[in-house]
Amino acid sequence: MFPLYLLLFLAVMLISGVKILREYERAVVFRLGRLTGDRGPGLIYVIPGLEKMVRIDMRTVTMDVPSQDVITRDNVSVKVNAVVYFRVLEPNKAVVEVENYLFATSQLAQTTLRSICGQAELDQLLSEREHINQRIQEILDEQTDPWGIKVVTVELKFIDLPQEMQRAMARQAEAERERRAKVINAEGEFQASTRLSEAADIMNEHPIALQLRFLQSLTELASENSSTVVLPIPIDLLSPLLRQIQADEKRNQA
Repeated sequence: MFPLYLLLFLAVMLISGVKILREYERAVVFRLGRLTGDRGPGLIYVIPGLEKMVRIDMRTVTMDVPSQDVITRDNVSVKVNAVVYFRVLEPNKAVVEVENYLFATSQLAQTTLRSICGQAELDQLLSEREHINQRIQEILDEQTDPWGIKVVTVELKFIDLPQEMQRAMARQAEAERERRAKVINAEGEFQASTRLSEAADIMNEHPIALQLRFLQSLTELASENSSTVVLPIPIDLLSPLLRQIQADEKRNQA
C-alpha cells in the first residue's frame, strides 16, 4: 500500500489542476512549452506539472493615454491626451505574439497620438476631432490586429493650449464678433433706408398720408406727460391771409 502522505500529495496535485474561469475570462494553456489553445469559461482542468495556464481578460479595457507634447503643422506647441477603448478578441495571439499587450498598446497609442496630431493644424485639431479620432483608431486597430486586439474607439480628452495662444484666440474671436455686429448693423441700415425710400415715394403720391403720419406722431408724443409739443404751421394755410393783407395795403395806398 502507498503511504498516506503520498496519497494526500497525489490528491492535492489532482485537485490543484481544477480551475474555474469567469464568463469574461479565457485560459491560454501551454503543454511543455507548446501552445495547446484557449479554454473556458467555466470549469477547466490543467494537468499539474505538464501544463501552464495564462489567464486573459476579454472585457473592454479603458486606457488613459498620458498628455503628449505635440507640435502642430503650423508650429504651435500643445499638450494632448486621449482615452483608448479596446478588447482582446484572440487570447492566443495576445499571449504569443506580444510580451505585454497592455503596455504595447499604451506605447503605440502614445506614438500614434503624437504623429497624427502633429500632422494637423491647430484649427483642425480643435474643430475636426471626430476625423482625428477616427484616423487614430484606424491606425491603432491595424497595428494591434496581429496581437488579436480590437480597438473599439479613440477619443481626444483635452487639448492644453499655451496662455499666449489662448489670449490670441480670444482676441480673434472678439474681432470676429465685432465684424459680424458691424455687418448686421450695416444690413439693418440698408434695409431701413430701402423701406424709408419706399415710404417717401408713397407719401409723395398721396400727400394726405404725410398729414396722417404727422398726426400719429403727435398722438405718440402726447402720451408722454412731460413732453412739450411744438406744432409747425404749414405755409399753405397762411397764404390766403397773406394775400388778403397785401390786397388791403394796396387799397389803402390807392
